Amino acid sequence: MSDGAPPEFTPAEELRTTEVDLGGLVNVLATHLYSTPLVALRELVQNAHDSHTRRLLEDPDGDHRPLIRVRADAARRTVAIEDTGAGLTEPEIHSYLATVGTGYTRMLRDLTGNQELIGAFGLGFLSAFSVADEVTVTTTSHREPGLGHRYRSRGGEQYQVEPVPARPRPGTVVELALKAEHGHLADEDVLRDVLGRYCVLLSVPVHVGEDERPVNSVEVPWRGRPEGDPYAVRMRFAAAFGRRFEPLTAFPVEPVEGATDAVGLLWVQDGGSYGSSDNRDLAVYLRGMLLAEDARDLLPRWAGFIGGVVESDRLTPTASREDLQRDEHYHALRKALADAIVDGLYETARLRPAAWRRILTRHGNDLLGAALCDERLFTLLADDVPVPTSQGDLTAGALRAAGGGAVHVALGSGGGFEEMLYRAMRVPIARGDRYAVLPFLHRYAELRGCRVVELGSERGNRELFRDPERPLPEHEAAWLAGALADPGEQLVPARFDPPGLPLVLVPDREAELKARIEDDQADARIPSAALRLARAFTARTDGGVRARLYLNLASPAVRDLLAAYRAGHTGSATAAGLLRSIKVIMAAASSGPSEGDLTAALAGIGTAVSALTAAVPAGLPEVPDSPGALTEEP
Repeated sequence: MSDGAPPEFTPAEELRTTEVDLGGLVNVLATHLYSTPLVALRELVQNAHDSHTRRLLEDPDGDHRPLIRVRADAARRTVAIEDTGAGLTEPEIHSYLATVGTGYTRMLRDLTGNQELIGAFGLGFLSAFSVADEVTVTTTSHREPGLGHRYRSRGGEQYQVEPVPARPRPGTVVELALKAEHGHLADEDVLRDVLGRYCVLLSVPVHVGEDERPVNSVEVPWRGRPEGDPYAVRMRFAAAFGRRFEPLTAFPVEPVEGATDAVGLLWVQDGGSYGSSDNRDLAVYLRGMLLAEDARDLLPRWAGFIGGVVESDRLTPTASREDLQRDEHYHALRKALADAIVDGLYETARLRPAAWRRILTRHGNDLLGAALCDERLFTLLADDVPVPTSQGDLTAGALRAAGGGAVHVALGSGGGFEEMLYRAMRVPIARGDRYAVLPFLHRYAELRGCRVVELGSERGNRELFRDPERPLPEHEAAWLAGALADPGEQLVPARFDPPGLPLVLVPDREAELKARIEDDQADARIPSAALRLARAFTARTDGGVRARLYLNLASPAVRDLLAAYRAGHTGSATAAGLLRSIKVIMAAASSGPSEGDLTAALAGIGTAVSALTAAVPAGLPEVPDSPGALTEEP
């Protein structure tokens, strides 16, 4: 039995060498290693950058003016990347340019310790064959300035090298004869857009066409000593880089001793967001070259409004250099970025109140949820972040003050009787059905020592709808239930303010949830873990009571109705029918359940009015059909 250790070979066994299908390998690497053909431009510009760094290392006193220029020829469907770097000798072409997996740059970085060298795997040049039918490299080495060489290959499997006249200055030109499907790259506007993002942090200037201004001319806030106000420099960089949304504020990412070397900039985006929307936008650069354009997983999940750029030498790329290894440096950077966001928001609240107000207005919903994920963030936001209420967005402190020391929260979306009750109370009601509102307010109540009254919950309703001074006799309660309540509604005699409101129909939110999760399609719509939790929560209710009809015994109308019923007045049934019709109409305007027939309720109001006016003395003038009839002569 094997214990998991690798097998040992005996001398008698014949060892064989694994065969490699070079054509197939080159095709896989060139075509499938990278997610987008645009990476070919990044890799070739990176090679040009490393060539400059190499030349400075090998000839520090030489006449060297670093320059990378990328040209496009739409008519010929070509793109050329030219540099004034170290160039290549013929042996170097065979050893490094035409050998898969051998990287001179990596060897030189290991030898010298120079972290400006970017290359690592010796695979970057192969990316050229993902976009080009043919690749031509014309080069002159600074070691042999009188010699020139030309490499030419179709497909990357076979190549030829021939001598050519030396270039006027050492360096290299890589020309791509683009495949038909990638012909759009032979457009200098496209190149400016792509390289402006890929190369923005490179120290060597990168020009497109005959442009005098390089695409990477943006001042980088964390390099050197930027001229002028540092905050203004940050905002200019964020505005230039954050192309989707305007930055509202920007704050730095700084190294954390013993954890991460990352530097960069984060900013709050002026992007529309609500609740769970995710507009995280983070680009990661390794030694100045774009490594991952969408590294949003490095940002906290709650930070859907954050954009940024970070640069690190410690992160480990995958072979395609389009993603990062999830190693200790990756996780250290995640924590550092979360801390930088919280620190940056604190700085903004303290030093830039106008920007802070814009952030709260724009991202209040996201910040409610974010505050629940970080204790420091909650402390910052507790009294500032807006909460959606029946009277517009208000802070939790304003809710508490208006509620007499209690924070009122509606568990439903309001409407109908509930909306009437909220307005009659003249107390702002937080919208507990909105993203993160309810848990935020519960956390706020713990922090500030106040009560949360949940309207629509059993406990909250007990606080709002007080017990009557004297319970109703059973026969009166039964008559009122039959006259006013529909199936699924439970009549609850109570007292509440204002007394002018005779009754309120409040849906049972637990019964509503139970009905949704017991629906035939619930298993398909709701994740199984959430479904189990919801069913455990609603197990305590049978769902039979779908709404409670609170009857206000402090209301004059209800007192008069009961007095008429006790006296045997024939109009009591008519008055009860009128109240029932009004209840059905109001319930139809709400999100709560309503078993009543709206058409019948409208007809019932007409019937009740006719019955109540049947005793009008004869001989009174009839109501005219139109205002003009009032002026007519009899």
